[in-house]
Amino acid sequence: MIRVYLVDDHALFRAGVRAEIGASVEVVGEAATVDEAVLGILDERPDVVVVDVHMPGGGGRAIIERVLADWPEAVFLALSVSDSAEDVVAVIRAGARGYVTKTIDAGELVNAIHRVREGDAVFSPRLAGFVLDAFSGTVPAPNDPELDQLTAREQEVMRLIARGYTYREVAGNLHLSVKTVETHVSAVLRKLQLSNRHELTAWANDRRLL
Repeated sequence: MIRVYLVDDHALFRAGVRAEIGASVEVVGEAATVDEAVLGILDERPDVVVVDVHMPGGGGRAIIERVLADWPEAVFLALSVSDSAEDVVAVIRAGARGYVTKTIDAGELVNAIHRVREGDAVFSPRLAGFVLDAFSGTVPAPNDPELDQLTAREQEVMRLIARGYTYREVAGNLHLSVKTVETHVSAVLRKLQLSNRHELTAWANDRRLL
């Protein structure tokens, strides 16, 4: 059986993944922090590391970069709630072999694990285009004066809210309090002169930010 190491800062999620895929792969370890993950992966040398993207201390990208520096043969599959182009491209550039979202079912996840172990690049359907664009020299979109009004954190919050995530889901994804998310959303709506999240979704969709 393929030996898999799980990395996610939510214990309940790790337990769920282990329960769902444990009959098809051997889960040899798990970690909740960047430092714990790096040590555990280098100690266990699993066939595939399934790693979350957003975690305190640098997240999946930091784990991938640190492990590959010592063990270049390591194979990573990113599993994240985020489907933003920035996250996908950053993690693939760091060295992950695939990127799937947490909407994936257990059978699809097991299949993705097998495929990256065999050397394939695996992505959730709509994410593959982000990677193709990033590595084909596609010219980035011109600067948008309205978007440029927003801070980097406000842009992160804006994209998740526009995709339909709840305040609580955004807070969990970005490791913020719900109150802080509410503050960022208010600032985004004010700067963009929008009234509600429905207008925000339409605004983001028009600019192909979703």
